Amino acid sequence: MEIIVIGAGAWGTAVAAAAAQSPAHRVTLWARHAVLAQALQRDGHNAQYLPSTPLPSALHYAGGALAAAAVAKADLLVLAAPVQGLRGQLQALRDLNITPPALAWLCKGFEADTGLLPHEVCAAVAPHWPVGVLSGPSFALEVARGQPTALVAASPHAPVRDALVAALHSPRLRVYANTDVVGVEVGGAVKNVLAIATGLCDGLGVQVGTGLNARAALITRGLAEMTRLGLALGARPDTFMGLSGLGDLVLTATGSLSRNRQVGLQLAQGHALADILIQLGHVAEGVACARVVVQRAQQLGVDMPIAQAVVAVLDGQLSPTQALASLMGRDAAAE
Repeated sequence: MEIIVIGAGAWGTAVAAAAAQSPAHRVTLWARHAVLAQALQRDGHNAQYLPSTPLPSALHYAGGALAAAAVAKADLLVLAAPVQGLRGQLQALRDLNITPPALAWLCKGFEADTGLLPHEVCAAVAPHWPVGVLSGPSFALEVARGQPTALVAASPHAPVRDALVAALHSPRLRVYANTDVVGVEVGGAVKNVLAIATGLCDGLGVQVGTGLNARAALITRGLAEMTRLGLALGARPDTFMGLSGLGDLVLTATGSLSRNRQVGLQLAQGHALADILIQLGHVAEGVACARVVVQRAQQLGVDMPIAQAVVAVLDGQLSPTQALASLMGRDAAAE
C-alpha cells in the first residue's frame, strides 16, 4: 500500500512508524513545515514529540503544502491533526479535487465552535468521501516503540476498515474492525474529560483522603455518562464495553503518560490551568472538549454530572475539593 500520514505530531509519527514496519507498504509522514520533515529525515526521530525513539529507516518524509500528485497515488490517507485542525486538513484535501480511496483520522473530541464530532465535520466538508476513524487505548510513545497495543478501525465503509487493518495490523499491533463510528468517536472524546476528573480525584488524595475506591467509582460512573451520551447520538451500547470505550477510558484515566490525567493532578495541587498547559507542551484534548461535551449533552437532555464538575473546575467556578463534594452530595439513585 501507498500510505500518507498527514501531521507529524506524536500520534501521527507513531502511526506512520507502525505502518512502516511492514516491507509491503511505502509510508510517508507529511509534516506541516518542510523544515520539520528535513529534521526527521536527518535525525531519524521526532525530537519534539517522541525524543529518543528511533523511527524505521524505511519511513519517508515530506513537508509543506500537500501535493496533489502525491495524494493522488495514496491508497490510504491518515489525518493526524487535533480535532480543532481536522476541518482545515479536510478542506485542504478537498481543494486538491481528489477523492481519496480511503481516509481516516486519529483525533478525539468535539469541534469547539460547532460541537460536531469528527465524522460530522467531514460530512459538512466532503460528505461523499469513504472515511473512518482509528481509535482505542494507546499512548503514542508505546506504539512508536512497538509495545503491544490494540486499536479499533471504525467506518461504515468496508474498504476503509480493510485498508486500516491491512496498513497497521501486525504481531505487535492488533486492529479490530467496527462499523459504529459514533460510538468510537464519543468514547474517544469523553474519556479525555473523565481522565481530568480522575486526575483531580487522585490529586486530592493527600488533602481530603480520596483513594482507589473513589477512582474506581469515577471511572465506572464516567463510563455510564459516556454511554448515555453515545446512545443519545445513535451509538451502539456494546461499543462502550470495547477498546474505544472502557479500554481507552481505563488507560487515559490511570496511565502516567496521559496528558489529561496530568491536567487533573496538577489542578488538584493548585496550579493554574494556563501554566499547566504551557508546561505540558502537547495538546490535552479534554480541556477544550469538556465544555462542548456538556453543551451537547444538555441539548440532548443527557445527565453528565462528572463532566459538568470538570467544566466547573476548568472555568474556576469550583475548586477541586468543592467539585468532589458536589458529586458525593448528590441524591441517592438507582444504578
